[in-house]
Amino acid sequence: MNQALTVTEEQQRLSRIFALQEATALRWRESTADERRQRIQRLKTAVLSHREEIVAAGFTDFAKPAAEVELTEVLPVIAEANEAMRHLKTWMSPRKVLPTRMMVGTQAYKKIEPKGRVLIISPWNYPVNLCLGPLVSALAAGNTAMIKPSEMTPAASEVIRKIINAAFTEDEVAVFEGDATIAQALLELPFNHIFFTGSPQVGKVVMAAAAKHLASVTLELGGKSPTIIDESADLRQAAQTILWAKYTNDGQTCIAPDHVYVHVKRKEAWLQECRRILEETYGTEPERQASPDLARIVNQRHTQRIQRLLEDALEKGAHLLLGGQIDVDDRYIAPTFLDQIPEHADIMREEIFGPILPIITFSEIDEVINQINQAPKPLALYIWSQNEDHTQRILQRTSSGGACINHCVVQFLHGNLPFGGVNNSGLGQAHGEYGFLAFSHERAVVRNRVRLARMFFPPYTEKTRKLVGFFMKSV
Repeated sequence: MNQALTVTEEQQRLSRIFALQEATALRWRESTADERRQRIQRLKTAVLSHREEIVAAGFTDFAKPAAEVELTEVLPVIAEANEAMRHLKTWMSPRKVLPTRMMVGTQAYKKIEPKGRVLIISPWNYPVNLCLGPLVSALAAGNTAMIKPSEMTPAASEVIRKIINAAFTEDEVAVFEGDATIAQALLELPFNHIFFTGSPQVGKVVMAAAAKHLASVTLELGGKSPTIIDESADLRQAAQTILWAKYTNDGQTCIAPDHVYVHVKRKEAWLQECRRILEETYGTEPERQASPDLARIVNQRHTQRIQRLLEDALEKGAHLLLGGQIDVDDRYIAPTFLDQIPEHADIMREEIFGPILPIITFSEIDEVINQINQAPKPLALYIWSQNEDHTQRILQRTSSGGACINHCVVQFLHGNLPFGGVNNSGLGQAHGEYGFLAFSHERAVVRNRVRLARMFFPPYTEKTRKLVGFFMKSV
């Protein structure tokens, strides 16, 4: 939060700006594709002009490598902006709908309209990407926005505020820094749509607050995303990709592989590949804390949370395969593998959100499917297999927000696919046209051509009933 403002002053400011944005939102209902493109271009220009500050903030908040910041924070926002500007006119166009048999004699279409004033509450793990990406969609749909970034990444929040202030006036888009008190104050306002990214626990709080105003919501949540390596998998490729997906941002990624099911006959060979790749990427175990390519946990509190998960698992009988070194002051946890983990260990129930990877062996693919189905539906599912029967059986018999076959996490970057969870892992979809529609209302419009409906106007007669009977058989 801006240190010049107290919490009370910030709450007064948000009420004032919410009222200011009402007039803008009404005016923007009539905005053209060119006008919306200009707003997105302003945002894109501001992001690129603050590119080095974003990189510096990533290092301050996470000790994150510059290339990783640009890959995971800047590039996705630019790609989202470019896609929106490229396709906006098509997305905004009325969508003709063919008549059903009941609607013969009418014309119909869907008119795509802005929802109005929207709230975006973004998380700390990818603070720039997961704040400004949804903002692109909100602007494309013609909405004003109020943004609450996470207080746990203060350097990134400061840069976000600078970007928004450079691109917009406060009656268009405004940022509110601060703790949960500010978030609660925002949630009390009657927004037309709320886009929240965070944990399932907080997602329930957001959904309950939205229900008071019957506001629509998009909830991008998390969960324990499983990864499966069967007998037919390319082990080198699986090791390289899974470790990249797991240790980018030090495991603090909502779609990172949370745990790995590996066929019992391939476990040792896969672990050997993993050890080789870890040394190639981050050096030997004693050297890894000094690696410039390994980010840090966001703060000491979360480092201690992950430490407790590891200690609980080991106390309950888990076996440490590699790693395990922790330096709370440095927010460092070594890339760590565990196996033989008892089901009642906390790490098997809680989302890890860190660099610990539980390894679970299996003999039959149905064992894995049953275990996945006993847990809440995850945000992502990763399948490593050359066996098409296994792949299709897993996809058919499980549910997840998204899935990758012989890859990890790239579903987030695919602008033509919907990104979102299911049940515990989320509600609604984002990115590209799906994000545009999340912030839009599809208004149904019917235009009459032939007044066939008058056949059913009262007074009702036996002839009316016969006509109804005829339509029941023909529609």
